[in-house]
Amino acid sequence: MKFLPRQGLAFLLGALALGAQVHAEDFRVGFVNTDRIFREANTAKAAQVKLEQEFARREKELNELGAALKAASDKFEREAPALSEGQRGTRQKGLIDQDREFQRKRREFQEDLNARKNEELQTVLDRANRVVKQVAEQEKYDLILQEAVYINPKHDITDKVIKALNSVR
Repeated sequence: MKFLPRQGLAFLLGALALGAQVHAEDFRVGFVNTDRIFREANTAKAAQVKLEQEFARREKELNELGAALKAASDKFEREAPALSEGQRGTRQKGLIDQDREFQRKRREFQEDLNARKNEELQTVLDRANRVVKQVAEQEKYDLILQEAVYINPKHDITDKVIKALNSVR
């Protein structure tokens, strides 16, 4: 492998930079903020409402179970000094079993909710990506980014995408 002399490397880099600058004028870049789409698009809002309705009953049951467990624990704390050693042990074991069951149900609820949320968000993202592609093709963008450390607001097409998403039925 042969190395370029320092001047040759500088010339090559300069030529590449000049060539890139000439082509950069024709190159259109856009940016889409997916977090905003998940917050503001009608499809994302509808998915959130759907999830809330789907999991409302289980969440209510969990809250009631948690409140009952807390009440039983508070009652035990108040009555513990008056109980015999055997009664205290039996009640403690019962509370531990109830808490274990509550934690299991809460964990299952959270896992089910997360799985469904991921499904719904993936559906929203798939629709958004189709709309992004349509906007990019219509407005002749060469590249659309979804993640960036910094983006100049003039390249942000999120509003266009949300508007197009909201008009799609």
